[in-house]
Amino acid sequence: MSLVFAGACSHAPGITGRSERADPEIRDAFYAAFDRLRGALEASRPDVLIVIGAEHFANFFMDNMPAICMGMAEYYEGPIEDEEWLGIKYRKGPGNPVLSERLIKTVMQDIDLAYAQEWKFDHGIIVPLHFLAPRNDLPVIPVNINCQGPPLIPLHRCYEFGRALRRACDAQSERIAIVGTGGISHWPATPDSGTINEAWDREFLERFVNNERDALLAYTDEDTYREAGQGGFEIRTFVAVAGATEGARGELWFYAPIPIFAVGCTIATMAVA
Repeated sequence: MSLVFAGACSHAPGITGRSERADPEIRDAFYAAFDRLRGALEASRPDVLIVIGAEHFANFFMDNMPAICMGMAEYYEGPIEDEEWLGIKYRKGPGNPVLSERLIKTVMQDIDLAYAQEWKFDHGIIVPLHFLAPRNDLPVIPVNINCQGPPLIPLHRCYEFGRALRRACDAQSERIAIVGTGGISHWPATPDSGTINEAWDREFLERFVNNERDALLAYTDEDTYREAGQGGFEIRTFVAVAGATEGARGELWFYAPIPIFAVGCTIATMAVA
C-alpha cells in the first residue's frame, strides 16, 4: 500500500509517571489530544506502526552507538524502567521482522542503517504506545535516532532518512503509519529539569507543521543545546517525519509547557498525500 499516517508526540516519563501532579485542566487536554491522535491513527487502518524515537542508553551506549537503527524483532517488551515509577505496566507486543527486513533493505539503497533483532523499550517508545496502541495488538517497528551521544547525525541526514523511509514504505503492500516522538525543549536529569523554552518550541513547531525544510535544517547543535537543552536534540525525530512527508503540511493539535512533565508537550499530525 503506502504510508497512510504520520504524526508526532512527546514521550517524557513524567507524562505518565507524574500524572497526578500536573494541572488537571492542562493534563486532561493533553491526554485528550493523545486520544484524538490515537483515533486518527486507528482510522488510517495501519498494518504496522513505525515509531521513530530517541532511546536513552537502554539498548545502545557509547561502545556501540548507531546513528540510526531499525528494529527487526519478533516482539518488543518494556518498559525497562520501574513500572510504578513510570506508571505503565510491563507489556510484550508484536513486531514484524519480515516487513522490517524489506524496509531496511530498501532504505539501505540510500541511507546507511543499522538493525537490531533484540530491543527493549524505555519510556521513549513505551509512553507513546501507552496512549496510541493501548490494546498492544498493533505490530510495531522501532527506529532509534541517536540523540544522546555526540557526534550526532546532522539534521539534513535525518531528513534524508525520512525521505528514504517514505520511499521504502510506499514500495510495500502493507499499510504503514509513522509517529515521531521526542522533546521538544527540555533539560532531563539536570538541575534545570522542568525548564521549558516555550518560544523556541513554538517556533520549531511552526517550521515543522509547515514542513519548511530549510528552516528545520538551519538549527545548529550549539544553538539547540543553548536554547532547548540536551533534550532538544530529539528534534531529529520530528525532522525525520518531515522528510517522510516532504511537500505536505501538518496540524498542531496540542502544545503546552507542563513543567511537572519536564517538557513542552506536543501532539501534531502531518499529511501524507
